Amino acid sequence: MRAFEASARHLNFRLAAAELGVTQGAVAQHVRGLKARLGQALFERLPRGLRLTEAGRRFHSPLRRAFRLIEEAVDDLSGHRQITISVTPSFASKWLVPRLNDFIRKNPEIAVQVDARERLADFRTDGVDIAVRQSRGPIGDGFNAKPLFSNEFIPVCNPSLGDQISVPNDLMRFTLLTDSHGLWPLFLERVEVAGRARTMSFSQTSLAIDAAVSGQGVALANAALVASELASGELVQPLNETLFDDLVFFVVAPLKPRQPELVSLMRDWLLSQA
Repeated sequence: MRAFEASARHLNFRLAAAELGVTQGAVAQHVRGLKARLGQALFERLPRGLRLTEAGRRFHSPLRRAFRLIEEAVDDLSGHRQITISVTPSFASKWLVPRLNDFIRKNPEIAVQVDARERLADFRTDGVDIAVRQSRGPIGDGFNAKPLFSNEFIPVCNPSLGDQISVPNDLMRFTLLTDSHGLWPLFLERVEVAGRARTMSFSQTSLAIDAAVSGQGVALANAALVASELASGELVQPLNETLFDDLVFFVVAPLKPRQPELVSLMRDWLLSQA
């Protein structure tokens, strides 16, 4: 059941095996054994990864809660405290992880688990205490959501390209690195640049930023996510023009969190870092 639960969370036998410290074959064998015992298929195999069947989804939700209760009982008895924060991979690599050592240094008795994936966390079933997510509107009822930082987007590139960009029209001579937010057309419209630009698209913001660092083109990124690269000189902002969009980063937690003290502590730290 542990092998199934980890596989259902990651939708990948390899990642589940890495978490559990066993081989991928062992995880697959345990899942096959569970399938035989229950008499129902729990996963559908896809070209890349897995997908839960309807039976698998129904089974995973209560199983995840059960494992979480066991973990909490052990933590309570041992005095160990852990908080799980859900973030996107780009936010984790470009903003959270470089700063996380500060939280750990100030709170050595608290273990932090970072759950970095694109899909939204379910606070009821995923064991997540607090999350950081982008949204263009209210987060919804039942949640406490606080804006983390401004929604300022700026063009950034390798210094070797920055020397060649002095006015907005110069952007059209370079590849525009786009991510899932797709804000380049709006930026070009705001700075009154017309024409069809050459683009390279990425599924994650962090990949577009990394491509900009390596000199492959110009990325349009949230200023907070590229602050460290700008400070180190890996990236430069070639133009003063910026784009303010209503896509805002929020710190989100349930109104009645499982661990109110830890959630409050993590929320205050996140806001202080911003």
